[in-house]
Amino acid sequence: MTVLAFGVQTDEKPLLESAFGPDRIRCLDVFLNEDTYPIAAGHEIITSSVNDQLDGTVLRGLAEGGTRMVAQRATGFNNIDLGTAKELGLTIARVGYYSPHSVAEFAWTLAMAVNRRVVRAARRTREFDFRLDGLMGRDMHGATAGVVGTGKIGEAFTRIAHGFGMRLLGWDVRQNPACTELGMEYVGLGELLASADLVSLHVPLLPATHHLLGPGELAAMKDDAILVNSSRGGLIDTEALVVELRKGRFSGVGLDVYELEAGLFFTDRSLEPVEDDTLARLVTFGNVIVTSHQAYFTREAVGQIIETTRRNVEDYRAGRTGENTLTAPAAAS
Repeated sequence: MTVLAFGVQTDEKPLLESAFGPDRIRCLDVFLNEDTYPIAAGHEIITSSVNDQLDGTVLRGLAEGGTRMVAQRATGFNNIDLGTAKELGLTIARVGYYSPHSVAEFAWTLAMAVNRRVVRAARRTREFDFRLDGLMGRDMHGATAGVVGTGKIGEAFTRIAHGFGMRLLGWDVRQNPACTELGMEYVGLGELLASADLVSLHVPLLPATHHLLGPGELAAMKDDAILVNSSRGGLIDTEALVVELRKGRFSGVGLDVYELEAGLFFTDRSLEPVEDDTLARLVTFGNVIVTSHQAYFTREAVGQIIETTRRNVEDYRAGRTGENTLTAPAAAS
């Protein structure tokens, strides 16, 4: 039985083939969506990436083609219509855990890159311009870090902030004892945004967190704050963010995710006209860095993701469900 993998990155393919065996998995670089789901016909098991689109139409098409199991190679699953999957009797599994350090460290990479104007400095020195004009940053030591979401990744981010000697503010539906032991004070979101010099987002994208930072929340932040999002693009109202940036607000913004990234990130559009006016405007700001959802992309994290995906597939074949199972036929749940 061959597993069909959608949205496979070049560096990911050999790891998938090693984990499953080259004769047991077929890797595609195309994303799963309404145009590509017919490719899966005849494959009982497929594995999807975070930017594949598994809405009701796609899931019904997969089921009609014989697919019974979807193994998502990601922790998030907001791209999957679980209601329709359950209705169709599909087994959906995800990766419940992988190295939180990969994302937390990259969030800090973005924070320090915008703080110390690293991209601008590197561009200048390539042209032998060694001036320091416009490159002044700030010390993180003694500044206030606001961590929105203090689960495993938020905790890892907090530990790094603690190492910098920062004051720690947190917001979450429940407190993390490991963070409070580091000296974190839990406050309301409004107080956190108004007080923090650095705000980093580490919450999942749910209906309750969609546009968690909208016009009012962004306006409440300090004019010289640094904002980092390495979680999900939909947490920020991007058009509202552009409005604030046009006012000259924020010392720096580092985004590894974008709310309309599906079908765009992980692809080469360098020779095509820019159709997304909001994203085109966003990347023109000198104090903004946008990367293409790569925070998780370390050897350790991707290796854990693939190994968990392999186990999820083996569980399905054995008729088992586990903590990573999101939906399953009633007889197997």
